[in-house]
Amino acid sequence: MIENNTDQQDKKLYDTNVTNKLGHLPIGKLLIEYSIPAIIGTLVISLYSIVDRIYIGQGVGPEAISGLALTFPIMTLSVACGTLVGAGAAARTSICMGKNENEKAKHILGNSLILVLTISTIYAIINMIWMDDILIAFGGTPVTLPYAAEYLRIIIPCTILNNLSFGFNNMMRASGYPKKAMLTMVISALANVILDPIFIFVFDMGIKGAAIATVISMCITTAWVILHFVNPKHTVSFSKEGFRLQMKIILSIVSIGMSPFLINVTASLVNVIMNRVLLTHGGDLAIGAFGIINSYAAFMVMAIIGLCQGMQPIVGYNYGAGNYDRVKSTYYRTAIAATVITTLGFILSLAIPDILANAFTRDEKLIDISAHGLRLVFLAFPIVGFQVVTTNFFQSIGIAWKAIFLSLSRQVLFLLPMIWILPRYFELNGAWIALPIADTIACVLALLFLVYQWKIFKRV
Repeated sequence: MIENNTDQQDKKLYDTNVTNKLGHLPIGKLLIEYSIPAIIGTLVISLYSIVDRIYIGQGVGPEAISGLALTFPIMTLSVACGTLVGAGAAARTSICMGKNENEKAKHILGNSLILVLTISTIYAIINMIWMDDILIAFGGTPVTLPYAAEYLRIIIPCTILNNLSFGFNNMMRASGYPKKAMLTMVISALANVILDPIFIFVFDMGIKGAAIATVISMCITTAWVILHFVNPKHTVSFSKEGFRLQMKIILSIVSIGMSPFLINVTASLVNVIMNRVLLTHGGDLAIGAFGIINSYAAFMVMAIIGLCQGMQPIVGYNYGAGNYDRVKSTYYRTAIAATVITTLGFILSLAIPDILANAFTRDEKLIDISAHGLRLVFLAFPIVGFQVVTTNFFQSIGIAWKAIFLSLSRQVLFLLPMIWILPRYFELNGAWIALPIADTIACVLALLFLVYQWKIFKRV
């Protein structure tokens, strides 16, 4: 009895600390506490993906870089499966904690585990059965397909681990452990960076070695996050009751997770169409160049995603508690920081594109194509931060349809038509400039949605 009472007191004390922090501490201090670990974590994860490509490009060759670029749509779809559950569950957890509904948060956790296992297994089976057909449809050629298939046959069966570690890492952060969530990313990245050169160069396993190193890293991080939630001392932890599937909870998770899910699905679709257009107007090396450009863009965007992950529990909690001034203040600070990051990315893409491309390959032709593409693709990059933060903001306060519409409009309404039309007139340059044009239109739309949301807050 004494131990049970102590545990309950600890949990009450924790809940009070969370309330004091998220509901009362200065926004700037909270954003630093929650965002810095998230930014470090997302950047480290992005960095280890980039290191994968650098090792493959330098150790295997430009064709392998193009082959790896073919896997992006498939891996993006895998991430979509993880974010459908992880991002939605994290947002719901923050809102529940803001309302002091911790038992409901436990049910969200348990239902999320079953959802991730089910969705990831189905996705892996489909890809393993029709892998070659999928890669050919995505722009694979006899030159690049063997590299892509060799990599995916090892990675795909283990994507369930990646989705578990990514999804539950979001839950860890949302339930009050931002530094521990950062360590999840750091541990995974360090393991991959250390193992990559061993398997690629020492064991001379090429792209297959990169896949094996990634899988081992996934195993380590999955064990880390699951062990956290097994511990009953944590306010949000696994419980027998939590594993009982409840349609209301599942729908609440999916309704918010649908936004990042659709972002990733449409990004995968755009990537497929882009690969086919690039193959037509620039060949296999143009696809490889797009892989390099994507790597650089992802590094910058992942920093913004880290900011948004730090913003999410603060915004979600205060929105649930009705503290709208704190919600707005958190959003403004996050958007400004994101704009600084994307502006820096824009400057570097104009100033040193050759150096950025040279990190991935020694092939002069691939470097030239990549450098030229970087200059064009990043023309509107300074405003991308605002658009990403605004989309994530609506997701954080549970207004899923706005986040979904902003996500889909950028990819489907603006970018896809540009990719389809512009290359017919400007060939390869048309494919590159389609991206900044779509970014500009999407930013204007996000601004209109935001202004309307501020008016709603004034009425409440």
